[in-house]
Amino acid sequence: MGLLKKLWAARKLLLVVLIPLALLPLPLIHPSSEASCAYVLIVTAVYWVSEAIPLSAAALVPAFLYPLFGVLKSSEVASEYFKDTTLLLIGVICLAASIEKWNLHKRLALRMVMIAGAKPGMLVLGFMCCTAFLSMWLSNTSTTAMVMPIAEAVLQQLISTGAADTDEEAEAISEGDEEQGGLEDKEENLDKTQLELLFQKESGTKSDLITLTNLEDLNRSTQKDTVKRQSNGYLPQTAVSIPELPTSSRKQSSRYPTKRDHMICKCLSLSITYAATIGGLITITGTSTNLIFTEQFNIRYPEAQVINFGTWFIFSLPISLIMLFLTWVWLHCLFLGCNFRETCSLSKKRKTKREELSEKRIQEEYEKLGPISYPELVTGVFFVLMTLLWFTREPGFVPGWTSLFEKKGYRTDATISVLLGFLLFLIPSGKPCFSQAGDRDQGSSSEDEEDSDTLAPMITWKDFQKLMPWEIVILVGGGYALAAGCKVSGLSVWMGRQLEPMNSLPPWTITLLACLLVSAVTEFASNPATITVFLPILSTMSETLHINPLYTLIPATMCVSFGVMLPVGNPPNAIVFSYGHCQVSDMVKAGFGVNLIGVVVVMVAIMTWGVPLFQLSEFPAWAVIGNVTESL
Repeated sequence: MGLLKKLWAARKLLLVVLIPLALLPLPLIHPSSEASCAYVLIVTAVYWVSEAIPLSAAALVPAFLYPLFGVLKSSEVASEYFKDTTLLLIGVICLAASIEKWNLHKRLALRMVMIAGAKPGMLVLGFMCCTAFLSMWLSNTSTTAMVMPIAEAVLQQLISTGAADTDEEAEAISEGDEEQGGLEDKEENLDKTQLELLFQKESGTKSDLITLTNLEDLNRSTQKDTVKRQSNGYLPQTAVSIPELPTSSRKQSSRYPTKRDHMICKCLSLSITYAATIGGLITITGTSTNLIFTEQFNIRYPEAQVINFGTWFIFSLPISLIMLFLTWVWLHCLFLGCNFRETCSLSKKRKTKREELSEKRIQEEYEKLGPISYPELVTGVFFVLMTLLWFTREPGFVPGWTSLFEKKGYRTDATISVLLGFLLFLIPSGKPCFSQAGDRDQGSSSEDEEDSDTLAPMITWKDFQKLMPWEIVILVGGGYALAAGCKVSGLSVWMGRQLEPMNSLPPWTITLLACLLVSAVTEFASNPATITVFLPILSTMSETLHINPLYTLIPATMCVSFGVMLPVGNPPNAIVFSYGHCQVSDMVKAGFGVNLIGVVVVMVAIMTWGVPLFQLSEFPAWAVIGNVTESL
């Protein structure tokens, strides 16, 4: 047993060492470029899926194995680790650093929640909308880490208010201030751990559940199995048996006043991680899987020129909106029930004391931010400007601003993001003033501005470093290197020939199978690793079967993000799970429904508005060119 424990403790090290040795006969027995590339691909994929070593470290495997096996030169491999999408990510991270530094994300989140109100259903919907919006521009992990503390503050307010309401109700009942007819409505809101006694009415036809919160008020002159209760009058002194409860259960206090409060906490927590995933689908920079797909697609099919910020946004925005609404409905029915009229009413007359106090708490948090500051205003302007420049670069239906330049194809979305990100290092964070009198007239905020350096930039390099995910950059670069090796060695052509028997299947069936496969794998492997492994395979399969590659690549890329059933599925899940409101079973039940919704909506989208947008009904010429190039 001791040996087995030691082996289990060293399982990752053994996997790292034994996998390359076990697969080594493949390039030795078949000394060809295809076999060598397959060896590197399998070793890297096993490292990624098993997470025996960090993902970014495993992404460096092609950097030394490709040159050793003669697949690619070292300089050629190195060039794959820094691409155009890396510059795009750098510019977006600069903007994200400014948003986080000046609390613009908190202002947007609180404002949306204030608009939605404190009704449970509307509160969940409000948090989902603001989380999805922020996740369009920030990473899913960063968005969840930013929004979850705000949601937790609101939940704690709901819990504390619910506990106070429960105590007040119990007191009123014990003092006889509540009418008999209203007792039944209060039963569900009382703590389950309190002592429950049954008293029979004078008519003797009906029993009501009455809770006493203080055992010391009982008449000690009676026996332990009987009790009398006095109020404005006397109830019949009927002896009833008292259920014997353990002392520990009497003193134990639940974390949640009622089961409904627990359900609200579960629903709101899970809605945030799902909304972050859904919002990340909308933009190319919303998640790393979108970036990996865009760069690999543009490298493999340089003549395509169909995937940019605008076309991706037009296709994915309806998907995200439909998914957001259906996910909200699914979570509401699962945790809060199907009575939407009760939980989603905007009428002030139907608000409870708890909801009013929760709204007051949110209002107080928003007021702490004070009036909108100059840095927030500048960040908001850059945010809008970056979006507009992305949309108008090459909209397709009208000439974009790139038509003003003579040379075509030199400017991409990365050009815009890097330019605006660079300016954030230069623009001062202090409001420009031309007279000392103007500074003195700014009220209480003038003292803070005088103490700070008005020439300090909007962001510093330290602010950028806090958010820059260099591990994702290396991971994406490793994927590009693997794709390049598959193309040069001819492994892609070989894999395509093995998939020729699938010619008899209709295209939508192949796409559905691909979506289900990647959705299952990504539950246990990281999203970037999954998409990096499957993209070359799906591209080759589409070329071999003469299907537009976008017909399979886009749905598979989106479905890779649906690793929402387990805490290890993606980092946002782990962040939400760490707050302790949800169990693994809750995530599995809720995540299965979200996963199913996502696959269905993506399939409907690719078969409807995706066909005219990307011209999916025919096999494009740029895919033929890519296929011919590989076979040379």
